[in-house]
Amino acid sequence: MNNKKDVRIEKDSLGEKEVPATAYYGVQTQRAVENFPVSGLRAHPALIFAYAAVKKACALANEELKALPQEKARPIIQAADEVLSGKWKEQFVIDVYQAGAGTSFNMNTNEVIANRAAEILEKPLGKYDFIHPNDHVNMAQSTNDTFPTASYVAVFSETKKLLSILGSLEEAFIGKGKEFKDIVKTARTHLQDAVPITLGQEFKAYGEALKACRLELERRVQLLSRVALGGTAAGTGANTLPQFREKAISHLAKITNLPLLPAKDPRMALQSHQPLAAVSSALKELALELIRTANDLRLLCSGPTTGFAEIVLPAVQPGSSIMPGKVNPSILECLNMVCFQVVGRDAAVSLCAQAGQMDLNVMTPLSTYNLLDSLGLLINFLPVVEQKCIVGIVADKEKCSHYFEQNPSLATLLNPKIGYARASEVFKEAVAKKTTIPKIVIARKLLEEKELSEILDPKKAVGILD
Repeated sequence: MNNKKDVRIEKDSLGEKEVPATAYYGVQTQRAVENFPVSGLRAHPALIFAYAAVKKACALANEELKALPQEKARPIIQAADEVLSGKWKEQFVIDVYQAGAGTSFNMNTNEVIANRAAEILEKPLGKYDFIHPNDHVNMAQSTNDTFPTASYVAVFSETKKLLSILGSLEEAFIGKGKEFKDIVKTARTHLQDAVPITLGQEFKAYGEALKACRLELERRVQLLSRVALGGTAAGTGANTLPQFREKAISHLAKITNLPLLPAKDPRMALQSHQPLAAVSSALKELALELIRTANDLRLLCSGPTTGFAEIVLPAVQPGSSIMPGKVNPSILECLNMVCFQVVGRDAAVSLCAQAGQMDLNVMTPLSTYNLLDSLGLLINFLPVVEQKCIVGIVADKEKCSHYFEQNPSLATLLNPKIGYARASEVFKEAVAKKTTIPKIVIARKLLEEKELSEILDPKKAVGILD
């Protein structure tokens, strides 16, 4: 049985309920805690920050419009500022899996700010007789426009962090491309020997693929600049004053340092998750490229005696509990797992995007959680991939040269001189006799040694497209 000193009694439209006496959250949050004990996961810090920014922006707008008296607006703004500074994170207790649309989290935010504002004014917690969570903190707002707005702000902000990290990783690959530009090796198509290429060309291509993903993510995240704030319950702006939407979004843009503007159609902003789905899809596409690149690097470093062994990755930890000295591509293995999770989360966001009905998509909490989680995984781990893996890669020049010299597909370079059919015969004979293309050509007296050397010169063999 609770000690009455440890709890307070609050009342909402459903009746009375006990709330921890010192909690800034209130009765509606307490109901949600009891209703949704799902995962134990709590809101991402970026979403808490974004929601506090929304509440501050709305209080400023309502104060300017004289809808909210200064004596109420100022403590609300101060309380929101404290949340923006990182305080009171422990008061945001709603599970990420919650009631549709995010009503629970919106009320968690409203109650925390209302109660902290009351405390600033030296009034008791939970009374709401001067500053009310719904009437004042949530003035001219609905969960339906604030949660998408906060989601856009949070995802936009985190994506900006990721874009910077991607730029650095991209440069690391391109840097390796320059370092390895003179190392000629055998290309592999269909996992079979192909014409020559340089190791530098391969690494430069990895960097260019990341650049393409970065630019596309940069393009799509701009879709989040048009926010729903001011649309309230159904995108019609019910219970708002003229100019509220423009003023609130202008304040929000300044608080967050993001290029935010009112949604061109506030109804669409409530109904559609297309912008969130577009950003999620861009993250998935990035993940797919990272998976592909990681798998290539794992093949290139395979060995050291029975694999390709064309590169050596930095050793970061022992690779086996039973095989002494074994070292695995651990960073790349972890990168794959991270990216698999990103791909899976995109599937959930996609399902959320198609799950909206009529004038509201209520699945925003799940879309937001998945996007912020995917962004967090990539933000946290890609710098590790760069520093503990990519920048420390070393090429095995001798192994690359050996594969180049032994490559039967060098016969391709003979086509202009001896034709495809005869070059094919040379290829087959070299493979059958386990010897090299030059030896077969000289033995058959198909070309002079000098001419053959010019054709198979490693620098010419990698082509003119550098």
